Amino acid sequence: MVPVPLCLLLSVTSLAVVVAVEAHEATGGDDEYTWPQWKVPLVRNRRTVALSSPGFTAKPQGELNGTCGIECQRRLPDPSLADLEEFLSYETVYENGTRTLTSVSVQGLNEVNAWPAGNSSSSSKSRRRREVYGTDTRFSIADKQFSTKYPFSTSVKISTGCSGVLLSPKHVLTAAHCIHDGQDYVSGAQKLRVGVLKEKSRRGKGKRGRGKGKRRKEEDKEEKEEKDGGNERKGRKGKDRKSRSRRSAEVEKPSFRWTRVKQTQVPKGWFKGGASDGVAADYDYAVLELKKAQKVKHMDLGIIPSVKKLPAGRIHFSGFDDDRPGNLVYRFCSVSEESKDLLYQYCDAKPGSSGSGVYIRLKEPGKKKWKRKIIGVFSGHQWVDVNGNGAQQDYNVAVRITPLKYAQICYWVHGDSSECRDA
Repeated sequence: MVPVPLCLLLSVTSLAVVVAVEAHEATGGDDEYTWPQWKVPLVRNRRTVALSSPGFTAKPQGELNGTCGIECQRRLPDPSLADLEEFLSYETVYENGTRTLTSVSVQGLNEVNAWPAGNSSSSSKSRRRREVYGTDTRFSIADKQFSTKYPFSTSVKISTGCSGVLLSPKHVLTAAHCIHDGQDYVSGAQKLRVGVLKEKSRRGKGKRGRGKGKRRKEEDKEEKEEKDGGNERKGRKGKDRKSRSRRSAEVEKPSFRWTRVKQTQVPKGWFKGGASDGVAADYDYAVLELKKAQKVKHMDLGIIPSVKKLPAGRIHFSGFDDDRPGNLVYRFCSVSEESKDLLYQYCDAKPGSSGSGVYIRLKEPGKKKWKRKIIGVFSGHQWVDVNGNGAQQDYNVAVRITPLKYAQICYWVHGDSSECRDA
């Protein structure tokens, strides 16, 4: 019997853990485990003006400091409609370096279900430091036999060093700080690319179609520049069954198919120097539109009023942590505290995983089918201003998808706000 490599056993173990966790989450009552139905407000473009091209001078941020978090935001007044329209206005940066600012109007906000405050935990609890809390509970999905299958296949790598998640064949959701530090766009955002996990090499026998050879060379060049392509192992040639078994046991590490970004959109609430300073953490999200549609299953957005009140109360996300190069890293954990816009949790994570899509799995209304949906964006490890007096505490933070954010992101993806009224 041919021995099975340890890395393959770990990949199978990781997949077994995912199945076991989801099976445990699927043992509650129908109402408790059903996606709630929401009426979503309309976010419509009011006016677009041209701005000067960005400087692209900012440096990528490993972790955020001085963020006004849940405790700090409790003392802030509720934003007015005018404030919300200001925060949801957004900048678009195009591939050629041009930039625009679009102001928006919000309609139908009073028709939306009441969004709970959700501050259900005491801020006096002691917190453990750093990105990994105690025993490292992350799982490396090292074998692309698993990493290129849904839901892991929705995870993408951003060329600035972050992660993201596919919202549509051409749209990626990530953290705003991955491309903008609040004052300027990061240097790598000028020629931004997204790496999608590819199932197998395109190099094969037979003739290529017209133009495919040139595209292949371009992709090879991009992969070499990024140094993330990963070398696929080649099985030894042979016709006997033993050789085939040995080849099938070899693990092929993930490799990426890199695609240029056509445009990026960042909400104005993320920018520093205005009324949004106290709530900037709530708007740490951005959408990247790709030049080429991906033939990969994407994950839809979802809205959930409270994660902590779910019977299991767990969140899941996968990303490309810097300390495990070439591997997709999956984790799940419970939420320790939540507000209207933020989630605090102890999911072990390292830089590189910022921008990952945070998801849960619930039943579709009126159906027996279960579906995963993105309910947040992992913002990363942050030093949070706890009391508004400069005293800082560290947390792993995620930005929640609220009805307003859903409306905005949905509009960015579809270009038609009328398609975004129900969630």
